[in-house]
Amino acid sequence: MTPPSNTIDAPPETPVTEAIEPQPVSLGARVFGRMLNAFTFRDFRVLWFGSCTSSIGTWMQYVAQNWLVLSLTGSAFYLGLDAFLQQLPIILFMLLGGVLADRFDRRKTLIVSQYIQMASAFTLAGLYFSGHVKIWHILVLSFITGTAQSFGGPASQALIPSLVDKKGLPNAIALNSIQFNLARLIGPLLAGLALAAYGMTMCFSLNGLSFVVVIAALMSLRVKHIPPAAPKRIRDELIGGLKFVRDEQSLLELTILGASMTFLAFSMTTLLPLFARNIFHQDVGLYSRLMAFSAAGSVVGALIVAWLGKFKNMGKTALAVQAVSGLIIIAFGLSRMLRLSEIILFFFGMMLMVVFSSVTSLVQLIAPNEMRGRVMSIYMVAFRGGMPLGSLISGYAASKIGAPIVLVVNGTLLVLIAIYFFMRSKTIRGL
Repeated sequence: MTPPSNTIDAPPETPVTEAIEPQPVSLGARVFGRMLNAFTFRDFRVLWFGSCTSSIGTWMQYVAQNWLVLSLTGSAFYLGLDAFLQQLPIILFMLLGGVLADRFDRRKTLIVSQYIQMASAFTLAGLYFSGHVKIWHILVLSFITGTAQSFGGPASQALIPSLVDKKGLPNAIALNSIQFNLARLIGPLLAGLALAAYGMTMCFSLNGLSFVVVIAALMSLRVKHIPPAAPKRIRDELIGGLKFVRDEQSLLELTILGASMTFLAFSMTTLLPLFARNIFHQDVGLYSRLMAFSAAGSVVGALIVAWLGKFKNMGKTALAVQAVSGLIIIAFGLSRMLRLSEIILFFFGMMLMVVFSSVTSLVQLIAPNEMRGRVMSIYMVAFRGGMPLGSLISGYAASKIGAPIVLVVNGTLLVLIAIYFFMRSKTIRGL
């Protein structure tokens, strides 16, 4: 008896067909696939869409809140003060937030942060709807929101590398910037429509509801928290992180560069309501449109960085683009033509995002995983701490000498700082 064969012959009537050669992938498909590489990771994809929804709500509130502050006070100083108080907790608490991000479950820390921000948004909506809102209410709620962000920010930055592989990290950071800037594009436009149709209460309420989406996304993540083997005292861990950044010259210089960029460049966003009202003599509709032009440019800049991924001479590129950003800020400060100013804002957003994404990617790639929360908290204290200080000083200066002159000065300083690092810093030039 013949033993059974391990193979099955095809029936005689089955025709023999020629092998079909795979079709070559088009250049557009390859570029698109490279640009969206991090979306192949499920957890990153889920969190990205949740964060994008929440960021849209945040930018809606940002536009409405700035316009509310200007309506209540008519003061550039209060615009700067509100931005300062929202970012002040970054300086006060974010280093502690970095230690906690390395010690506790980063996902759960983020969820608590989102709940607090949601409560702040609904509180402001209720105050405005009841007609009891005062400037001090807005300032206090801004501080509370900033406090929640000071603990959520390091956890978020430290969580991203856990959602993708190391090769896809620069792409993930760029895509994360894209969701933030898509929100900057969509949020102000929706805010303009919502303000015109329903008023400020709707903007604040929609922001509160948007946090539900990101909380659901965070709860669905599959990433597991691995606690440190032998956690030290919080003070010792904090000092260890500071010493690591101090001794790692590349991290120290990148941190200084990021701080100078946010200190001088973000004042342009803070002062936009003044340009809309005092320079171009229009209302919140123009303000939201100006914000949208800047956001559209930022999306394009983030797409460029997402496509490039990790590339040679990232440090030199960041310095060169920062110098160009300074020139663009000067041009906006001098422009009195609305259409030209809108085009300038588009390129400002694009250049700014190339610098931010490149510098942040370099910091993330250099930082070891066991210290990433602390390293990113130190970087974010400098990076985001520059925003409130710059906004406060620029807002005060604008109330004395005018917003256009402030932007010309800030842009000039940005160019000089970029030239200094390019001439003196071999570390950044070699990255």
